[in-house]
Amino acid sequence: MLSPSLFAVLLGCGVLAGFLAGLLGVGGGLVIVPMVVWVLGAASLGGDHVQHLAVGTSLAVMVFTSLSSVRAHHQKGAVDWRIVRSMAPAMVVGTFIGSQIAGWLPSHGLKWFFVVYAYVVGLQMLFDIKPQAVRDMPGAPGQWGAGTLIGMISSWVGIGGGSMSVPFMSWCNVPVRNAIATSAALGWPIALAGAVGYLVSGWSVAGLPWGAYGFVYLPATLALMVMTVLFAPVGARLAHRLPVARLKKLFALLMLFMASEMLVSMLG
Repeated sequence: MLSPSLFAVLLGCGVLAGFLAGLLGVGGGLVIVPMVVWVLGAASLGGDHVQHLAVGTSLAVMVFTSLSSVRAHHQKGAVDWRIVRSMAPAMVVGTFIGSQIAGWLPSHGLKWFFVVYAYVVGLQMLFDIKPQAVRDMPGAPGQWGAGTLIGMISSWVGIGGGSMSVPFMSWCNVPVRNAIATSAALGWPIALAGAVGYLVSGWSVAGLPWGAYGFVYLPATLALMVMTVLFAPVGARLAHRLPVARLKKLFALLMLFMASEMLVSMLG
């Protein structure tokens, strides 16, 4: 069981993840996963499956929080539903397969993958590295291939795939506003397939803490879900009043710091 102080840490993490998601349009998974790892470690819960629980929990949280984001983008007419219909099935397949593969991977291996990914995304955001639009969206086979790969990687990191799908669509001449909105819509099937996949892959695993359904830790899911849903709209309302470009660089530094903390703990 989590102590009241650790539960409060999860609530604070939910506030931060929701606020940043609304303000910067970034998924909360890159904040949620390392914090859940830390909380479970502090409570001596999860054992050899702490990273699996953190990733599965992050994806379960996003099932609920992504819906409000999709609704807001749809109301503004920014979602390209043709791309969603083309890529979502492949992302669902890739995410579910990836979650099943993750069940066979050691927690240490998933941590290494998360750290490398967080460093790559953090440096990309810090130095504002953006792909040049050099081509159009590929046909169905190309979109299926990209969707499957994005889904698999997302399932190993615990994110909705926006840090990959937005650059991919921008590279294919989709306007940034539409790429962000369409990525938000694609994040929901990724989150749902990932949450179900981690629930299935961890269902028969012994030694998981009370409240874990497969690799989804329900107490953390509920705490994070409530706070992210409440505070994502707050960040969205402030997006036009705060220096978003500067805050994005601060978020990149935070991401690099958390990745470094995880790396030090692994090496130690």
